[in-house]
Amino acid sequence: MPESRSQLLSIGVFFIILVVAILLTATGTLGWAQGLQLALVLFGAWIIVLAAMHTTSSQKYERSAFSTAAMGGGLIILGAAWYIFHFGWLYSLALILLAVGLIVIVAALKRK
Repeated sequence: MPESRSQLLSIGVFFIILVVAILLTATGTLGWAQGLQLALVLFGAWIIVLAAMHTTSSQKYERSAFSTAAMGGGLIILGAAWYIFHFGWLYSLALILLAVGLIVIVAALKRK
């Protein structure tokens, strides 16, 4: 996918995610913090979708699909850990450590 098209798509998706979070907050379904957490998780999921659409032919200093997917996963984990923090900080810590462990395992298996 051409880079300008993916940038326009990302901007559009970002605004749609913000609108969904704002509407759910305005209707009282979610609080402000939960709206931000939802926006982080949804945008992280979008970044993973972008990584899946990434072509194999990349330029010299371009971010790899694995790196992009890891960044999206990091946003999802950040939003989820922020949400779980209300139940206890230990759960958030366990979730973050689980995510880091999974990323390290995948990175180790990815190497040839």
